[in-house]
Amino acid sequence: MLDMMSFAATLLPAAALTFPDVSPALVSIDLGFLGLGTFHLRWYALGYMAGIALAWWYASAMIRRPRLFGGTSPLTKDQLDDIMFWIIVGIILGGRFGYVLFYMVPYQFDVIAANPLTIFKIWDGGMAFHGGILGVTIALILFARRRKVSLLSIGDIAGVVAPIGIGLVRLANFVNAELYGRHTDAPIGMVFPEGYVRGSTPPAYNWDTGEWAYTGFETARHPSQLYESVLEGWLPLIVGSILIWRFGALKRPGLIAGLFLLTYATGRTIVENFRLPDSFVEGLPDWITMGQLLSIPMWIGGIWLVWNALKSKPATSS
Repeated sequence: MLDMMSFAATLLPAAALTFPDVSPALVSIDLGFLGLGTFHLRWYALGYMAGIALAWWYASAMIRRPRLFGGTSPLTKDQLDDIMFWIIVGIILGGRFGYVLFYMVPYQFDVIAANPLTIFKIWDGGMAFHGGILGVTIALILFARRRKVSLLSIGDIAGVVAPIGIGLVRLANFVNAELYGRHTDAPIGMVFPEGYVRGSTPPAYNWDTGEWAYTGFETARHPSQLYESVLEGWLPLIVGSILIWRFGALKRPGLIAGLFLLTYATGRTIVENFRLPDSFVEGLPDWITMGQLLSIPMWIGGIWLVWNALKSKPATSS
C-alpha cells in the first residue's frame, strides 16, 4: 500500500512545470529600528498601482481625442483626475465588502462573529472582483450624476482600461502562488507550493525565511491565474482597443462597457472550469461555481448595454 508521499508523487506527470522561485515581494525593507518590523512591497500591490496608473494614462489619451467620441470628450482632464480617485475607493471598498458579502457572510460567519473587525482587515487578504466591479459602478453613477456627464461614455472608458489592472493583478496572483487550478496531467501543469491556511488557495510563503514551504503533497495544477490574465485582461483590452481606434466604438455609448462585461463574464466562466474552487464554498450544484454564479449579472448587464448601443445611431462630429 502506497504511503501518502508516494501517492502524491504519482499525481505528478513527468512533464510538470515547477513553480518559479519568485518572492511575492519585490522589495523587503527592515524597519525594525523604527519599531515597525519589515515592510514588504508586494507584487500584488504593485499590480494594482501599475494598473491604475496605466488606466489613467490610457484614459487620458482617449479624452484628448474628441473624434473618438463623435466630437466631444465626455471628461475634462480635471474630471478624469477626480474620477480616478473615486474609482480607487470603489475598487477597495467594493472588492473587500464584496468578498465579505459573497464569501464570508454565507460561509465564514463564525470568523466574523468571533472578531467583527475581520471585515476591515484587507491586509489579511480577501478581495472579490465582482464586488470591485459593483463598487466602481456605484462610483461612476454617483460621479456622473454629480458632474452631469455621460454615464455610458465614462463606463466605456472604464471598460477598456479596467482589463489592464485585471491582467496585472492576475499575474500577481500567479507570483503569490494563489488561486491556482485543478489537477491536470497536461504538460502545462505546474507544481505550486500549497499552504494549509483556510481560504482560497493561499500562498505557502514564509516571510521570516523568505522561502516557499513545499509540503510534499503538491500535485500538478493548471496555472489558471495565467489563463485569467489572458482571458479576463489582455484579450478584452486588445479587442476593446481595436474596436475603439479602428471602428469608432466609443461613438456608440455603452457598447464598450457592455462588451467588457460580456468578455469578462465569458473568460471567467471558462476559466472556472480549470480553477480550483474555494475550499470553504459549499452547497452549490456541481455544474456551477461561485465565480460563474456572480458573473450572471454581468451577462445580463452586458447584453442590455450592447443591444441598447447598437440600436441607437452613433454620435457624429458637428
